[in-house]
Amino acid sequence: MLQLPNQTAYYKGKVRDVYFISDTFLAMIVSDRISAFDVVLPRPIPYKGQVLNQIAAHFLDATKDIIPNWKISTPLPNATIGYKCQTFPVEMVVRGNLTGHAWRTYKSGKRELCGVSLPEGMKENDFFAQPIITPTTKAHEGHDEDISREEIIQRGLVSKNDYEQLEKYALALFQRGKEIAHQRGLILVDTKYEFGKIDNVIYLIDEIHTPDSSRYFYLDGFEERQKNDQQQKQLSKEFVREWLMEHGFQGKEGQHIPAMTDEVVQNISARYIELFEQVTGTKFQKQEMTESEMLNQLTIAIQKLPRNTLS
Repeated sequence: MLQLPNQTAYYKGKVRDVYFISDTFLAMIVSDRISAFDVVLPRPIPYKGQVLNQIAAHFLDATKDIIPNWKISTPLPNATIGYKCQTFPVEMVVRGNLTGHAWRTYKSGKRELCGVSLPEGMKENDFFAQPIITPTTKAHEGHDEDISREEIIQRGLVSKNDYEQLEKYALALFQRGKEIAHQRGLILVDTKYEFGKIDNVIYLIDEIHTPDSSRYFYLDGFEERQKNDQQQKQLSKEFVREWLMEHGFQGKEGQHIPAMTDEVVQNISARYIELFEQVTGTKFQKQEMTESEMLNQLTIAIQKLPRNTLS
């Protein structure tokens, strides 16, 4: 844990360390910790934090014409400084294909997910006619839970006006993400967005279009693989979940996390780097930094924040 200038609070999440600065800003350090099924796995993944932070920064910059976002600067490869927002207690999950949790729900025989009707006759990974939104509650600990649009509004988690605006933003962001992914030979399959408010203005917060929050398929060969009932070639964290399930772990009570060998850890790291390079079209540059160097760079960035907002 660092001690930053004007620090007022600290929060350690599953994979991020968040430092609140003067109750107006925050510094988010994306660690190499990795979680799946809402459980933090026992071993960190080298360079994962750098990958997530830099992809998120890339897409925050590429979508700021759609909605303002929390990012001010990225002083470190694995850290971003931005505005502190009042967070909406839901996550907006947008799905373009019947994949992952949606497919598992469909395969079980259910034809509704988060209040959204799912058509008959679909195969795993098929495109929906239009992207669907399947929101979840936002849990600080434990599992996020599926919830419907109607229940969110009825329970007063988000006002009707705000929720309708969140839907518009989420679909516009997803469309932009799909367009960028297509240029890189990928399909953005599904993703989640988080939003907050400052002075009644809605902001996009947290990460966006990273392998932790999103799933990508390779565009080349997609149709042929679907036609032949073959698994899609994908870039996402789903392969980590699949590895855990193969070893008898789904985050349920009484289950034990399987041992992660050096080979498994290095394979996961390589997959994250592969996604960075595929999504951004740039070569990944591994960067090492000591804690004192991190502290120095973050301090300089904090000192550049508007001084009248610092106590």
